[in-house]
Amino acid sequence: MKFGMRKPSLRRRISARTSIKRQIVHRAGLKMPRGYGWLRNPKRYVYNKVYQRVTFDIFKIIKKLFK
Repeated sequence: MKFGMRKPSLRRRISARTSIKRQIVHRAGLKMPRGYGWLRNPKRYVYNKVYQRVTFDIFKIIKKLFK
């Protein structure tokens, strides 16, 4: 598990929004409501919850500075 600042990746950021799998799921209407990740994959849900609390995003810090 990583602690501290997350290293940004422009390639991953773009691919997460433009992947074929995402487009198919989105257009077919198979998305689960927000907050139901624990139902779909509990192990990943717990990992992501911990990861989000122990790391921080540099872009959020920059956004707060210029607000």
